[in-house]
Amino acid sequence: MSPPASTSASKAEYDTRFDFQGALDRHRLELKPLALETLQVNVTKLCNQVCRHCHVDASPKRTEQMDRATVDKCLDILEANPSLRKLDITGGAPELNPHFDYFVSEARTRGKQVLVRHNLTVTLDGNPQTGDSKEYLPEFFAAKGVEVISSLPYFQEYFTDKQRGPGVFAKSLESMRRLNRAGYGVDGSGLVLNLVYNPVGAFLPAAQPDLEKQYREELESKHGLVFNRLYTLTNMPIHRFKAQLRQIDGYEAYMEKLVSSFNPAAAQGVMCRSLLSVGYDGRLYDCDFNQMLSMSLGGAEPWTVFNFDLSKILQRAIRFDSHCFGCTAGAGSSCGGATV
Repeated sequence: MSPPASTSASKAEYDTRFDFQGALDRHRLELKPLALETLQVNVTKLCNQVCRHCHVDASPKRTEQMDRATVDKCLDILEANPSLRKLDITGGAPELNPHFDYFVSEARTRGKQVLVRHNLTVTLDGNPQTGDSKEYLPEFFAAKGVEVISSLPYFQEYFTDKQRGPGVFAKSLESMRRLNRAGYGVDGSGLVLNLVYNPVGAFLPAAQPDLEKQYREELESKHGLVFNRLYTLTNMPIHRFKAQLRQIDGYEAYMEKLVSSFNPAAAQGVMCRSLLSVGYDGRLYDCDFNQMLSMSLGGAEPWTVFNFDLSKILQRAIRFDSHCFGCTAGAGSSCGGATV
Protein backbone atom coordinates (compact mmCIF):
# COMPACT_ATOMS: atom_id res chain seq x y z
CA MET A 1 0.00 0.00 0.00
CA SER A 2 1.31 3.44 -0.90
CA PRO A 3 1.29 6.34 1.53
CA PRO A 4 -1.55 8.89 1.52
CA ALA A 5 -1.36 11.30 -1.39
CA SER A 6 -0.34 14.46 0.42
CA THR A 7 0.97 14.38 3.95
CA SER A 8 4.05 15.85 5.55
CA ALA A 9 5.36 12.37 6.38
CA SER A 10 8.04 11.11 4.02
CA LYS A 11 7.29 8.03 1.94
CA ALA A 12 10.28 6.29 3.48
CA GLU A 13 8.70 6.63 6.91
CA TYR A 14 5.28 5.33 5.88
CA ASP A 15 4.52 1.95 7.42
CA THR A 16 1.45 -0.09 6.47
CA ARG A 17 1.25 -1.35 10.06
CA PHE A 18 0.26 2.17 11.03
CA ASP A 19 -2.33 2.69 8.27
CA PHE A 20 -5.20 4.52 9.95
CA GLN A 21 -7.54 4.45 6.96
CA GLY A 22 -7.00 0.69 6.78
CA ALA A 23 -8.12 0.41 10.42
CA LEU A 24 -11.27 2.37 9.62
CA ASP A 25 -11.97 0.15 6.61
CA ARG A 26 -11.56 -3.05 8.63
CA HIS A 27 -14.13 -1.80 11.12
CA ARG A 28 -16.39 -0.45 8.34
CA LEU A 29 -16.17 3.06 9.70
CA GLU A 30 -16.63 6.16 7.58
CA LEU A 31 -15.88 9.28 9.57
CA LYS A 32 -17.55 12.19 7.87
CA PRO A 33 -17.82 15.73 9.22
CA LEU A 34 -20.80 16.46 11.44
CA ALA A 35 -22.29 19.87 12.19
CA LEU A 36 -19.48 22.35 12.82
CA GLU A 37 -19.68 23.46 16.46
CA THR A 38 -16.19 24.66 17.41
CA LEU A 39 -13.69 26.99 15.80
CA GLN A 40 -10.33 26.20 17.40
CA VAL A 41 -7.86 28.99 16.69
CA ASN A 42 -4.11 28.75 17.28
CA VAL A 43 -3.14 32.40 17.72
CA THR A 44 0.59 31.97 18.44
CA LYS A 45 3.47 29.53 18.81
CA LEU A 46 5.11 31.73 21.42
CA CYS A 47 5.07 30.18 24.90
CA ASN A 48 6.74 30.80 28.24
CA GLN A 49 7.40 27.05 28.59
CA VAL A 50 9.21 24.33 26.61
CA CYS A 51 7.30 21.12 27.36
CA ARG A 52 8.70 17.73 26.43
CA HIS A 53 5.44 16.49 24.90
CA CYS A 54 4.46 19.70 23.05
CA HIS A 55 3.14 18.88 19.57
CA VAL A 56 3.27 22.58 18.63
CA ASP A 57 7.02 22.87 19.31
CA ALA A 58 6.13 26.07 21.16
CA SER A 59 8.82 27.97 23.08
CA PRO A 60 9.88 31.45 24.26
CA LYS A 61 11.80 31.87 21.00
CA ARG A 62 8.88 31.43 18.58
CA THR A 63 7.62 34.55 16.80
CA GLU A 64 4.53 33.34 14.90
CA GLN A 65 1.48 35.48 15.80
CA MET A 66 -2.01 35.82 14.33
CA ASP A 67 -2.54 39.40 13.16
CA ARG A 68 -5.58 41.60 13.81
CA ALA A 69 -7.04 41.17 10.30
CA THR A 70 -7.10 37.38 10.71
CA VAL A 71 -8.60 37.65 14.19
CA ASP A 72 -11.33 39.90 12.79
CA LYS A 73 -12.06 37.42 10.00
CA CYS A 74 -12.44 34.64 12.59
CA LEU A 75 -14.93 36.84 14.44
CA ASP A 76 -16.85 37.44 11.19
CA ILE A 77 -17.07 33.67 10.64
CA LEU A 78 -18.33 33.09 14.17
CA GLU A 79 -20.99 35.77 13.76
CA ALA A 80 -22.13 34.54 10.33
CA ASN A 81 -22.47 30.87 11.34
CA PRO A 82 -24.82 30.21 14.29
CA SER A 83 -23.79 26.53 14.46
CA LEU A 84 -20.33 27.69 15.57
CA ARG A 85 -21.17 28.05 19.25
CA LYS A 86 -17.64 27.74 20.64
CA LEU A 87 -14.38 29.58 20.15
CA ASP A 88 -11.47 27.51 21.47
CA ILE A 89 -8.31 29.66 21.66
CA THR A 90 -4.98 27.89 21.84
CA GLY A 91 -1.26 28.36 21.21
CA GLY A 92 1.60 28.33 22.40
CA ALA A 93 0.35 30.33 25.31
CA PRO A 94 -2.54 32.11 23.55
CA GLU A 95 -2.51 34.97 26.07
CA LEU A 96 0.82 36.06 24.54
CA ASN A 97 -0.83 37.11 21.30
CA PRO A 98 -1.19 40.93 21.34
CA HIS A 99 -4.83 40.65 20.19
CA PHE A 100 -5.85 37.98 22.71
CA ASP A 101 -7.91 40.21 25.04
CA TYR A 102 -9.67 41.79 22.06
CA PHE A 103 -10.44 38.37 20.54
CA VAL A 104 -11.97 37.08 23.78
CA SER A 105 -14.00 40.22 24.42
CA GLU A 106 -15.40 40.44 20.89
CA ALA A 107 -16.33 36.75 20.77
CA ARG A 108 -18.19 37.07 24.07
CA THR A 109 -19.97 40.17 22.76
CA ARG A 110 -21.19 37.97 19.88
CA GLY A 111 -22.62 35.49 22.36
CA LYS A 112 -20.06 32.73 21.78
CA GLN A 113 -18.74 30.37 24.43
CA VAL A 114 -15.02 31.02 24.76
CA LEU A 115 -12.55 28.37 25.90
CA VAL A 116 -8.91 29.22 26.55
CA ARG A 117 -6.10 26.64 26.66
CA HIS A 118 -4.22 28.16 29.58
CA ASN A 119 -0.91 26.71 30.84
CA LEU A 120 -1.29 28.34 34.31
CA THR A 121 2.33 29.54 34.58
CA VAL A 122 1.96 32.32 32.01
CA THR A 123 0.05 34.29 34.68
CA LEU A 124 3.23 34.47 36.76
CA ASP A 125 5.87 34.40 34.01
CA GLY A 126 4.39 37.01 31.70
CA ASN A 127 5.62 37.50 28.14
CA PRO A 128 9.17 36.09 27.77
CA GLN A 129 9.94 38.42 24.86
CA THR A 130 8.46 41.74 26.01
CA GLY A 131 8.30 41.29 29.77
CA ASP A 132 4.61 42.31 29.83
CA SER A 133 2.80 41.12 32.96
CA LYS A 134 -0.11 38.66 32.71
CA GLU A 135 -1.11 38.71 36.37
CA TYR A 136 -4.47 40.24 35.47
CA LEU A 137 -5.59 37.06 33.66
CA PRO A 138 -7.68 35.38 36.42
CA GLU A 139 -9.82 38.50 36.87
CA PHE A 140 -10.04 39.06 33.10
CA PHE A 141 -11.17 35.47 32.52
CA ALA A 142 -13.79 35.79 35.25
CA ALA A 143 -15.11 39.11 33.94
CA LYS A 144 -15.57 37.63 30.47
CA GLY A 145 -16.98 34.29 31.65
CA VAL A 146 -14.24 32.35 29.88
CA GLU A 147 -13.99 28.57 30.35
CA VAL A 148 -10.39 27.90 31.38
CA ILE A 149 -8.75 24.61 30.38
CA SER A 150 -5.40 24.25 32.12
CA SER A 151 -2.76 21.60 31.66
CA LEU A 152 -1.38 20.05 34.85
CA PRO A 153 0.52 16.87 33.94
CA TYR A 154 0.19 15.39 37.42
CA PHE A 155 -0.76 16.21 41.01
CA GLN A 156 2.81 15.61 42.19
CA GLU A 157 5.75 17.95 41.72
CA TYR A 158 8.29 15.43 40.40
CA PHE A 159 6.24 14.25 37.42
CA THR A 160 4.98 17.71 36.48
CA ASP A 161 8.42 19.31 36.57
CA LYS A 162 9.91 16.36 34.68
CA GLN A 163 7.61 17.05 31.76
CA ARG A 164 7.39 20.84 31.91
CA GLY A 165 10.52 22.11 33.63
CA PRO A 166 11.78 22.97 37.14
CA GLY A 167 9.42 25.04 39.26
CA VAL A 168 6.39 24.58 36.99
CA PHE A 169 4.39 22.62 39.55
CA ALA A 170 4.72 25.28 42.27
CA LYS A 171 3.82 28.07 39.86
CA SER A 172 0.88 26.07 38.50
CA LEU A 173 -0.54 25.65 42.01
CA GLU A 174 -0.18 29.37 42.74
CA SER A 175 -1.96 30.20 39.50
CA MET A 176 -4.75 27.77 40.41
CA ARG A 177 -5.10 29.54 43.77
CA ARG A 178 -5.62 32.83 41.97
CA LEU A 179 -8.21 31.26 39.67
CA ASN A 180 -10.01 29.76 42.66
CA ARG A 181 -10.01 33.17 44.37
CA ALA A 182 -11.63 34.61 41.25
CA GLY A 183 -14.34 31.95 41.54
CA TYR A 184 -13.05 29.33 39.13
CA GLY A 185 -13.89 25.75 40.07
CA VAL A 186 -16.01 26.95 42.99
CA ASP A 187 -19.53 25.45 43.28
CA GLY A 188 -22.22 27.85 42.17
CA SER A 189 -19.87 30.40 40.60
CA GLY A 190 -20.56 29.36 37.00
CA LEU A 191 -16.84 29.78 36.29
CA VAL A 192 -15.39 26.58 34.85
CA LEU A 193 -11.83 25.41 35.41
CA ASN A 194 -10.98 22.10 33.77
CA LEU A 195 -7.58 20.44 34.08
CA VAL A 196 -5.70 18.38 31.50
CA TYR A 197 -3.56 15.30 32.16
CA ASN A 198 -0.91 14.06 29.71
CA PRO A 199 1.11 10.92 30.48
CA VAL A 200 4.73 11.68 31.32
CA GLY A 201 5.95 8.75 29.20
CA ALA A 202 5.06 6.49 26.27
CA PHE A 203 1.88 5.00 27.67
CA LEU A 204 -1.86 5.59 27.50
CA PRO A 205 -3.69 7.61 30.15
CA ALA A 206 -5.43 5.77 32.97
CA ALA A 207 -9.23 5.86 33.08
CA GLN A 208 -10.38 9.47 33.14
CA PRO A 209 -12.91 9.11 36.03
CA ASP A 210 -10.31 7.39 38.23
CA LEU A 211 -7.65 10.03 37.54
CA GLU A 212 -10.14 12.83 38.13
CA LYS A 213 -10.97 11.38 41.53
CA GLN A 214 -7.27 11.17 42.44
CA TYR A 215 -6.58 14.73 41.25
CA ARG A 216 -9.56 16.08 43.17
CA GLU A 217 -8.60 14.36 46.42
CA GLU A 218 -4.89 15.24 46.21
CA LEU A 219 -5.27 18.87 45.17
CA GLU A 220 -8.00 19.65 47.68
CA SER A 221 -6.60 17.78 50.68
CA LYS A 222 -2.98 18.88 50.26
CA HIS A 223 -3.30 22.28 48.62
CA GLY A 224 -6.91 23.45 49.14
CA LEU A 225 -7.47 23.71 45.37
CA VAL A 226 -10.63 22.91 43.42
CA PHE A 227 -11.56 22.41 39.78
CA ASN A 228 -14.51 21.16 37.72
CA ARG A 229 -13.36 18.34 35.42
CA LEU A 230 -10.20 16.51 34.43
CA TYR A 231 -9.51 15.68 30.77
CA THR A 232 -7.08 12.91 29.84
CA LEU A 233 -5.14 13.38 26.59
CA THR A 234 -2.88 10.90 24.83
CA ASN A 235 0.55 12.18 23.82
CA MET A 236 0.56 12.47 20.04
CA PRO A 237 3.45 10.78 18.19
CA ILE A 238 4.50 13.91 16.30
CA HIS A 239 7.19 16.59 16.55
CA ARG A 240 8.90 16.95 19.95
CA PHE A 241 7.43 13.80 21.50
CA LYS A 242 8.13 11.76 18.36
CA ALA A 243 11.76 12.94 18.36
CA GLN A 244 12.13 11.83 21.98
CA LEU A 245 10.67 8.42 21.18
CA ARG A 246 13.12 8.01 18.31
CA GLN A 247 16.04 8.93 20.58
CA ILE A 248 15.24 6.00 22.84
CA ASP A 249 14.24 3.68 19.98
CA GLY A 250 10.68 3.71 21.25
CA TYR A 251 8.67 5.18 18.37
CA GLU A 252 7.60 1.89 16.78
CA ALA A 253 6.71 0.33 20.14
CA TYR A 254 4.55 3.35 21.02
CA MET A 255 2.83 3.27 17.63
CA GLU A 256 2.16 -0.44 17.99
CA LYS A 257 0.61 0.26 21.40
CA LEU A 258 -1.69 2.86 19.88
CA VAL A 259 -2.64 0.62 16.95
CA SER A 260 -3.36 -2.40 19.16
CA SER A 261 -5.55 -0.19 21.38
CA PHE A 262 -7.68 1.12 18.48
CA ASN A 263 -11.26 1.57 19.71
CA PRO A 264 -14.02 1.88 17.05
CA ALA A 265 -16.29 3.63 19.56
CA ALA A 266 -13.61 6.20 20.31
CA ALA A 267 -13.03 6.72 16.59
CA GLN A 268 -16.62 7.80 16.09
CA GLY A 269 -16.15 10.60 18.61
CA VAL A 270 -12.98 12.17 17.16
CA MET A 271 -12.96 15.96 17.43
CA CYS A 272 -12.31 16.61 13.72
CA ARG A 273 -15.93 15.70 12.96
CA SER A 274 -17.32 18.79 14.72
CA LEU A 275 -14.29 21.09 15.00
CA LEU A 276 -12.26 23.14 12.57
CA SER A 277 -8.71 24.27 13.31
CA VAL A 278 -7.30 27.64 12.24
CA GLY A 279 -3.58 28.37 12.04
CA TYR A 280 -2.01 31.67 13.05
CA ASP A 281 -1.86 32.60 9.34
CA GLY A 282 -5.56 31.82 8.78
CA ARG A 283 -5.17 28.45 7.06
CA LEU A 284 -7.76 25.79 7.85
CA TYR A 285 -7.14 22.25 9.11
CA ASP A 286 -9.14 19.28 10.35
CA CYS A 287 -7.52 19.49 13.78
CA ASP A 288 -4.64 21.05 15.69
CA PHE A 289 -2.43 17.99 15.11
CA ASN A 290 -2.94 18.12 11.33
CA GLN A 291 -2.13 21.80 11.56
CA MET A 292 1.26 21.06 13.13
CA LEU A 293 1.96 18.52 10.37
CA SER A 294 1.03 21.11 7.68
CA MET A 295 -1.88 18.91 6.50
CA SER A 296 -4.05 21.84 5.41
CA LEU A 297 -7.41 21.78 3.67
CA GLY A 298 -7.80 22.54 0.01
CA GLY A 299 -5.55 21.83 -2.95
CA ALA A 300 -3.66 24.32 -5.08
CA GLU A 301 -5.58 27.11 -3.36
CA PRO A 302 -5.48 26.43 0.43
CA TRP A 303 -8.67 26.98 2.37
CA THR A 304 -8.37 29.87 4.79
CA VAL A 305 -10.60 32.09 6.89
CA PHE A 306 -10.53 34.53 3.97
CA ASN A 307 -12.22 32.10 1.53
CA PHE A 308 -14.29 30.31 4.20
CA ASP A 309 -17.11 28.18 2.76
CA LEU A 310 -19.13 26.21 5.31
CA SER A 311 -20.82 24.01 2.71
CA LYS A 312 -17.44 22.86 1.33
CA ILE A 313 -16.12 22.28 4.83
CA LEU A 314 -19.05 20.04 5.74
CA GLN A 315 -18.64 18.05 2.51
CA ARG A 316 -14.87 17.58 2.79
CA ALA A 317 -13.06 14.29 3.33
CA ILE A 318 -11.22 14.50 6.66
CA ARG A 319 -7.49 13.92 6.25
CA PHE A 320 -6.19 11.02 8.32
CA ASP A 321 -2.69 9.66 8.92
CA SER A 322 -0.88 7.43 11.39
CA HIS A 323 -0.90 9.99 14.23
CA CYS A 324 -4.72 9.66 14.32
CA PHE A 325 -4.27 6.41 16.24
CA GLY A 326 -3.44 8.68 19.18
CA CYS A 327 -7.04 9.98 19.22
CA THR A 328 -8.64 6.53 18.90
CA ALA A 329 -6.64 4.41 21.36
CA GLY A 330 -8.31 3.13 24.51
CA ALA A 331 -10.98 5.52 25.76
CA GLY A 332 -10.07 7.99 23.02
CA SER A 333 -8.51 11.43 23.20
CA SER A 334 -9.88 14.78 22.13
CA CYS A 335 -9.72 18.41 23.17
CA GLY A 336 -12.49 17.52 25.63
CA GLY A 337 -10.70 14.49 27.01
CA ALA A 338 -11.76 10.86 26.60
CA THR A 339 -14.37 10.26 23.89
CA VAL A 340 -15.94 7.13 25.42
